[in-house]
Amino acid sequence: MRSLNWSDGGLTIIDQTRLPAEVAELRIKTVDDLVAAIKRLSVRGAPALGVAGAYGVVLAARAHHPLDDSDGFDRAVTALRSARPTAVNLARMVDRVAAVARRSADETLTAAHAVRDAELAASVAMGELGADLLLELVERRPLRVMTICNTGGLATVERGTALAAIQVLHERGLLQEALPLETRPLLQGARLTTWELGRMGAPHRLVVDSAGPFLLARGEADVVVIGADRVAANGDTANKIGSFSLALGAANAGVPFVVIAPESTIDLDTPDGASIDIEDRGPEEVVSALGTSLAPAGTRAINPAFDVTPATLIAALVTEQRVVRFDRGQALELRSVGAVGNG
Repeated sequence: MRSLNWSDGGLTIIDQTRLPAEVAELRIKTVDDLVAAIKRLSVRGAPALGVAGAYGVVLAARAHHPLDDSDGFDRAVTALRSARPTAVNLARMVDRVAAVARRSADETLTAAHAVRDAELAASVAMGELGADLLLELVERRPLRVMTICNTGGLATVERGTALAAIQVLHERGLLQEALPLETRPLLQGARLTTWELGRMGAPHRLVVDSAGPFLLARGEADVVVIGADRVAANGDTANKIGSFSLALGAANAGVPFVVIAPESTIDLDTPDGASIDIEDRGPEEVVSALGTSLAPAGTRAINPAFDVTPATLIAALVTEQRVVRFDRGQALELRSVGAVGNG
């Protein structure tokens, strides 16, 4: 199952705000519709946002031909790339396909398909490389793997990043159980990751966010694996809020902490985690849940969507191309990204 795809002149996405109660598709035919879907998290996950943004440029080019209406095209591109600020994939893939569109509008859709196909291949490779590394880091068999947020096919197009490695472990018969955190405030772990784990038949138990570090201290997980929305040049990693707490708990318990993300998530232009723009989504998602009020009217809230885990707490970064062992002093270097140029 693909979380999003292009067909018949538009983008079709699984509306993640309606899972797990209903598997419903949204038909996107305008840039405004796509920007709205991104902001309300109908489509989410750094790699999926990159693919959605690439197809958004196709919509922009068809509504505002880059040569005949460059101002309209540029406004649409700006709206797309800024719809969510933390995940580098969105702006990067929008810019990449927009550059193709400005040279040859006829090649825009081909460029967007190339972005999608690169992410599909990346998910397969990350799953295999990630599973191999987890088995290298942990002697115990089968493995108990803790994770946070949603890093499966819903966050990419198919299979995923961190959840792809968990899926490969399950397919190899080497997964005892997955331990996904519920992931406040929008419960992507509870709503989405458990849904994907159930579809693949993998054993799992849902964990309260604040219980994760304590369970690590009690020895109830062998490894922690997360995805990423942006990896800075020094290896600092922005991911869903709660990841930093897990990294601290893992360090205290002596449990390996691993990041799995595509090369498209690495941003060598961002020197460190302090330079990453962290999205604050406002109080509504904290003072209410799934339409039900939780706090008195007028309650203010702090709601960072992401946090930053220092590279010093990360054992390794796995991409579709390589494994970077921060615990062995290895550092990031420039690599080509995807199938449409470099950057």
